[in-house]
Amino acid sequence: MNLIQAILMGIVQGLSEFLPISSSAHLVFTSNFYKVFKDIPVEAHSTQEVFFDIMLHLGTLIAVLIFFRKDLIDICVALWNGIKTRDFSSNLAKLGIYILIGTVLTVLLALPLQDVANHLVFHPALVGALLILTGGVLFYSEYMSKKNTSKSANITLKQSIIIGLSQGLAVLPGFSRSGWTIATGLFLGLDRETSARYSFLLSIPIILGASMVYPLVEIDVKDLVTFNWIVIIVGTIVSGIVGYLCVKYFMKFISKFSLNIFGYYCVIMGIFTLVFFNIFN
Repeated sequence: MNLIQAILMGIVQGLSEFLPISSSAHLVFTSNFYKVFKDIPVEAHSTQEVFFDIMLHLGTLIAVLIFFRKDLIDICVALWNGIKTRDFSSNLAKLGIYILIGTVLTVLLALPLQDVANHLVFHPALVGALLILTGGVLFYSEYMSKKNTSKSANITLKQSIIIGLSQGLAVLPGFSRSGWTIATGLFLGLDRETSARYSFLLSIPIILGASMVYPLVEIDVKDLVTFNWIVIIVGTIVSGIVGYLCVKYFMKFISKFSLNIFGYYCVIMGIFTLVFFNIFN
């Protein structure tokens, strides 16, 4: 892995983590396009590549923590006050509880699917097919949202459960985490900004777990000294900067415009990769 590849993948991660186009799919595509052009077997996948992907997610985690720092502080204060008073009736305290519930449900659904997700990393054509399905989900959510005339700005327990499960499905590369959670929110009657904001807040515990827990469990410490840390650090910084800008401008975009443009992108990109990797793999 070289510096140019690291910068490119940092940009891809920063853009695709928060846009509804599946960051995991784009990391699979970017990595495997590179392998095809360098005549490297798609099945070749080093420990450093896995760790690098995790660090790219850490970069975008830092970005979303900075952007939503006020929301996070307010939610933590509300939860702390709720613990002290045993009163969780405030909207912020409820939101914190719903994020915790959604996270637990995400993990419960994602863990059994993890082996399938790991298998898909080496089958980019199948990931392309799942990306096409994500495009269909975005189209359908916009259709249902337009039919629903009463939009809500407050999350309910039922909505948090369903959105948490949809995030669990997004462990599969090609199923966009932000796409499926935002689309589910729109489908359930949430307004556009609330759906996006809740999606990003719900992502924090999951990205944190993937970025911190997975390396401690799966990565051998002895391997760390063999990694190209300059490449890893540069990629992480790039993903963080691009991710922050992406969240900032996507929040403005989603409040005014449809997700259909991302639906078209997912379908076109999915068809292209499906055809490309069926030919060259």
